[in-house]
Amino acid sequence: MHIFTACLGTETNTFSPIPTGRGLFEETYLVRGGAYGDNPDLFALPLMVFRDRAKARGWRVTESLCAFAVPAGPTLDRVYAAYRDEILADLKRALPVDAVLLSLHGAMVVESIASGETDLVAHIRAIVGPKVPIGVELDLHCHLTAELVATADAIVIFKEYPHIDAADRAGELFEIIASTAEGKTRPRMSLFDCRMIGLYPTTLEPMAGFVQRMRTREGRDGVLSISLAHGFPWGDVPELGTRVLVITDNDAALGAKVAAELGRELRGLRTKIEPLWTPLGQGLDEAEACGERPVVLGDVSDNAGGGAPSDSTFVLAEMLRRGMGETAIGCFWDPGAVALAFEAGEGARLTIRVGGKLGPMSGDPLDLDVIVRALRRDVHQHYFGGSKARMGDMAALTIAGAKDFDVVLNTVRAQTFSPDAFTQLGIDPADKRYVVVKSMNHFRAGFAPLARRIIYLSAPGAIDVNYRRLPYRRVIRPIYPLDDNAWSASP
Repeated sequence: MHIFTACLGTETNTFSPIPTGRGLFEETYLVRGGAYGDNPDLFALPLMVFRDRAKARGWRVTESLCAFAVPAGPTLDRVYAAYRDEILADLKRALPVDAVLLSLHGAMVVESIASGETDLVAHIRAIVGPKVPIGVELDLHCHLTAELVATADAIVIFKEYPHIDAADRAGELFEIIASTAEGKTRPRMSLFDCRMIGLYPTTLEPMAGFVQRMRTREGRDGVLSISLAHGFPWGDVPELGTRVLVITDNDAALGAKVAAELGRELRGLRTKIEPLWTPLGQGLDEAEACGERPVVLGDVSDNAGGGAPSDSTFVLAEMLRRGMGETAIGCFWDPGAVALAFEAGEGARLTIRVGGKLGPMSGDPLDLDVIVRALRRDVHQHYFGGSKARMGDMAALTIAGAKDFDVVLNTVRAQTFSPDAFTQLGIDPADKRYVVVKSMNHFRAGFAPLARRIIYLSAPGAIDVNYRRLPYRRVIRPIYPLDDNAWSASP
């Protein structure tokens, strides 16, 4: 058997002013021919699983491009086309192949293409023909198009948010496609549209229980896999929304039945599965009243993982106004300030302008009197499953005159996943009273073990968690919570 693998993806916030170009891919993660290195990206992990499982069977593997960009605005047409065509050229050189396995995201919007993943898989299908199985692994914040489901043979989606199961889902997908290539299985996919927009952390109830119920139905009565595509609320595309996907062994009717049952169950949980988004002032009041430490506050509105700039100053400014101390906050994307800190050196005292660079969504820049606490070059923080996220050069600044208040800056825009974003600069979050992380929910996997309380702060910024306020133009209506009659015409 001969397997072909590739990765091309990003998560597109269509409201973000930051273009996704070649430089963003090169800065985030771009490797060829399986050279994943010592710091593999999360979306490289599936390719590593595909390779290892194939080689364990004695199969040949051709590994093409692995390119991923930190979320931002739409991908430039010319950049997408160049990477797509590189993958297609590699595939043509590799022919004949017995299967294709892809690690994609599912929410990649290109300037003139609403779904980059759908376009890529369609081009691959045109090359390999109808008989070669194509397997696709997606992030659960994907836009699951009917065209993609019709073109691929099997799609498996992360079940967990935070995404701790990327490697496990890759193993699941590999076994389905391997069995298909060997003629043992005929996967059939069934899709149910929940007509919902939302964000659903799977570590919290009742979502945790729902995911467990999905798992218990897999591997029984011909059901091979069940996935929930949560959707990405900040992607204004027609296919935005939550969908249930069921793979059966040649029983589409069964798949449709199971998908509908789970989809309707999720609709009934809709008011209970979103986190409690707490306004900035209220959230800080609650943090100050908490008698235990540390309190971890997620600055969800400035999450780089959702396409935000990661340089907003709203939370920092309010905490300083209140005189809150014993704080670590990060990570601010501010290459200019980092460069100045490196120029001054560790231990130097200087006045430096922090944040507020990309416009109103970033707030006003703050002029701070600081001491340069620590400097580090080319830092990576732990992500999930052995993957790592590149942070670039980093600087830790202690605000002079404040009460043990540290601000962490970096040069490669990335959300804060792990405590080691702080500890690598000599800051122990467990010693602080407050820890503020610029992240939506992925921080929970790393910070929950040390947090006495976690608060999701809905501060001003680029990511508005009130979906009714977002200027959607392309989303198919009706849909919850934008419309009260979201299911009037739905099954």
